[in-house]
Amino acid sequence: MQPSEEIKSKLDIVDVLRDYIQLKPAGTSFRALCPFHREKTPSFMVSPEKQIWHCFGCGKGGDIFSFIKEIEGINFIESLRLLAPKAGVELKKIDPKISSERNKILDILDVSRKFFHDNLLEKKEAEPARGYLSERGLKEKTIAEWQIGYSTDSWNDLIIFLKTKGFRENEIFSAGLSVKKEGAQSFYNRFRRRIIFPINEVSGNTVAFSARVMPGQEETEKMGKYINSPQTAIYNKSRIIFGLDKAKLHIKKLDLAILVEGQMDVITAHQNGFKNVIASSGTALTQEQIILIKRYTNNIALAFDMDKAGEMAAERGLKTALQSEMNVKIIEVPNGKDPDDCIKNNPSEWEKAVFAAKPVIGYLIDKTAKELDLSQIENKQTAVKKILPVISDLGSKIERDFWLNKLAEKVSVNESYLLEALNQSLLAKAGGSQNQKINSASEKKEVIQEKTAREERLSELLLVFIIKFPQLLGYAISHIDPIEIVAEKNKSIYRNLIIYYNNINNSQKEESFDIFFNFKNFRFWLSQTESQNNISDSFDCGQEGSLTNFLDKLALIGDKDFYDFDYEKGKAETIKIILALKKSSLAKRMKDIEKLIREEEKRADKNLSGELLKEFKLLSDELNDLNNIYK
Repeated sequence: MQPSEEIKSKLDIVDVLRDYIQLKPAGTSFRALCPFHREKTPSFMVSPEKQIWHCFGCGKGGDIFSFIKEIEGINFIESLRLLAPKAGVELKKIDPKISSERNKILDILDVSRKFFHDNLLEKKEAEPARGYLSERGLKEKTIAEWQIGYSTDSWNDLIIFLKTKGFRENEIFSAGLSVKKEGAQSFYNRFRRRIIFPINEVSGNTVAFSARVMPGQEETEKMGKYINSPQTAIYNKSRIIFGLDKAKLHIKKLDLAILVEGQMDVITAHQNGFKNVIASSGTALTQEQIILIKRYTNNIALAFDMDKAGEMAAERGLKTALQSEMNVKIIEVPNGKDPDDCIKNNPSEWEKAVFAAKPVIGYLIDKTAKELDLSQIENKQTAVKKILPVISDLGSKIERDFWLNKLAEKVSVNESYLLEALNQSLLAKAGGSQNQKINSASEKKEVIQEKTAREERLSELLLVFIIKFPQLLGYAISHIDPIEIVAEKNKSIYRNLIIYYNNINNSQKEESFDIFFNFKNFRFWLSQTESQNNISDSFDCGQEGSLTNFLDKLALIGDKDFYDFDYEKGKAETIKIILALKKSSLAKRMKDIEKLIREEEKRADKNLSGELLKEFKLLSDELNDLNNIYK
């Protein structure tokens, strides 16, 4: 058995997905808000029976591996590495010749992390570093959990060590661990005489390092107090949140993410039991980071240093979070410059500060009122210019109205004035676009598209019932041709179902096909066929992206919308759908023949016109007989 199949057989998709999203029962399936796009009504469905998922909003879907790949931002091999331990499956070492660059870098960083950590624990040179971490209050258990390390004063010890493990110099350089000497082809260690903090992606893989200069050497170190790994094939700081790999489940449980600036803030918080704390690593929040956080909560509290730089960092991160419709609060850290000091000195004060966190607009209004004398007209204008753009960033109209009223009260200005200014701001953001009038030609096109969309929907529903009740496939094959199915993706699924049906032994077709038919087997067969023949390249799969994902969508529609249907009810609906599709197909063909007849009559080709009239009558008779045929 392939490792992927063994993992899938040992893990339940519902259990795995529950670590990332809140699933709620919906018939025989489960429903959730999609973690891959904004939505207020859940459209993300999971089938425990079929072990698949699909979002009816953004069109993404697949199996357990496709979900992990999408939500963790990793490739298939990495998803294997992530899920294998959970399934108790041991993966054989991947041949370096076929290993991707990303996986090679992950291996290098994993080995280097252990190397740095062993340095800290064992090297005599690291004694001052151990002393510093102890002074900062870190316990041995915490140092081990976060795999904090130390880089020695050597120019090449790490490089030599990694080469003994089979890695080449150019690969070590690609991982961001070495620097190329000017005018030479040799390399030297990027990190020297520094305390090393591994930076992990949300799945737990180490993707980079942050290196702090040894205490007392800050003034003499030209490269700065902290230096980080450069951007690599696997590290982009705008997509990484320090500590999220350890905090994600606690954030989900508490429904709150606390964002701080420093790595020591995060580590100290976790050591003291505040495990929903993460760090922006000194950068303003990016859209990619917001998407990561929104997988686990819509609530975020910012607790940056209460100096000017910290306040500015908080304000820079506001716009992205507010536009993403997150509930943002500000924690005013007491009794200390930063969360690290506060937590170490008085954990209860930190708890109180978190509990007393203010909504960001309320915080800005109060802060501005303290800084400015709002009895002065020019200060009123300054306050409005500062706060109104932030209110306009709010994704919720109700929230905008609420805070507009609060701002009007604080600055003693008529709310209608602020509302007018707010609307102008919102219009400017929208680009001032106006809806264009629809002419008669486009209206006609919309009618045609609406009719086609109805027939395409009926074709989809036919497939839904066939997949839900496989014994209906034989009936469908006998009564409707693939050409009468609307939309190429529907035709392709139907054709492949027919091929799969015909591959089954004749003795098993009618009564036993539904027993023999296994959705997972057909799905696997279709994915293999699709991969070998590129059958999805011949048409637009739309949001689904592939035939296999489209098949998942159809299966989940059956579980979601028709979970209470039995076979007889499903058959009755199938007959109605086939009747409607055949009528539509015949009517379209008759209309085409009418057009041909008129064209031939103009050319006085009576023989051809006569043949067309005969065909038209046959089609007309067939259309009239349809109701009797399908009784």
